[in-house]
Amino acid sequence: MVGHPTFIFENVWLKSKERGLYMKYLYLKSNLHTDYALKKKSLEIFNYLEQNTGYSFIDAPLDEVKNEDISLVYVATGGTAGLLKESLKSLKEPIILLTSGSDNSLSASMEMLTYMTNKGKRAKLLHGTKEELATQVKQIISAIETKNSLNGLRLGLIGKPSDWLISTEFDYNELKNKLGIEIIEIEMKELLEEISKKTYPDSEKCRELMSKDFDKNQIKEALDIYGAFTRLVDKYKLDGFTVRCFDLLTSVKNTGCLGLALLNSQGIFAGCEGDLPSLISMVVLGKISGQPVFMSNPSRIDNQKNEMIFAHCTLPLNMPEKYTLDTHYESNIGVAISGDIPAGSATVFKANGLLNRYFLSSANIQESLHEKDLCRSQIRLKLNSDIKDFYQTPVGNHYLICLGDYAGSIKEFFELIK
Repeated sequence: MVGHPTFIFENVWLKSKERGLYMKYLYLKSNLHTDYALKKKSLEIFNYLEQNTGYSFIDAPLDEVKNEDISLVYVATGGTAGLLKESLKSLKEPIILLTSGSDNSLSASMEMLTYMTNKGKRAKLLHGTKEELATQVKQIISAIETKNSLNGLRLGLIGKPSDWLISTEFDYNELKNKLGIEIIEIEMKELLEEISKKTYPDSEKCRELMSKDFDKNQIKEALDIYGAFTRLVDKYKLDGFTVRCFDLLTSVKNTGCLGLALLNSQGIFAGCEGDLPSLISMVVLGKISGQPVFMSNPSRIDNQKNEMIFAHCTLPLNMPEKYTLDTHYESNIGVAISGDIPAGSATVFKANGLLNRYFLSSANIQESLHEKDLCRSQIRLKLNSDIKDFYQTPVGNHYLICLGDYAGSIKEFFELIK
């Protein structure tokens, strides 16, 4: 597809090293301490952070630090709270205090944190081993890069949200003002016109799908829908889209499941049922994790075991260990994906459209299922948070799941966009 090459999924912070990115920080120390020993300590910490984040960290004056996305303040010693107070009016929130772990740095940092909290400032204290600091800084960097990557993003809504999605409305202009994301509305009529062209990009993956043990006419029709999606993505320069897919069951007697699965595996965020909040959450989780994202329905909960079953008829083709083609569950027509997702660590996430309320939990995928009364791709997972949090955080009927634990980075992202 023109302008939208297949991208390699990887954590955004890992890309930083190749791009030569850096972060300027404010260095605070008391005049009562020897500078040489303190500088040696700070270099040990920041060299380790550089090796583990891909960022270079530069000690800079206040008038340069204030232009950074966040204000990183390295507290070398005690006796520095007054210096922080003098600098506060020039520092951008959130303000991140990083302690040296010696020379009364921690006690001074707690005084600073208390003062800023009393003043209603958003601030955070980082303290611990070099390994712990690196994990926290990586999460913050991931949040920054994700927030920046959303500015200018173009997301399509093809058709209207499905009639049963009664909680998905929000102000598109407010979203654009908040994060720079633009929503492009496209009529279903235009999608149907593209589908009628009955053509799709020739690729190794499409040829592989055509070789699957399934009705060839159905696969060809599903790939024609994929071709229509790709042309709309190119025409409107979309980074992602969601489609009122159930209308396709009656209009072309097939589904968008296969096309969405292909596009998600190629780095175009593609969602179901015209659900914009889920698409936006998919983008956030995908950008933060660098992993393909499964948009799914919560289907069943075991309150005693803190376990949930999620299911849907599409998922990125590069997410399961293996997959087969099946019919769409509700209609028993078209082409859907029945995938086996690897067991192991995962993240479950969903926010509302304006990203001011969200559910988040790290989890462990126990197994993939193949039950007859659920959508075709099914997983059973155990949440690491209390199942009560799920009931008490209403964010709609779809949730986003990726492999790996990215809960810390997502929390940092929401701290950043407050």
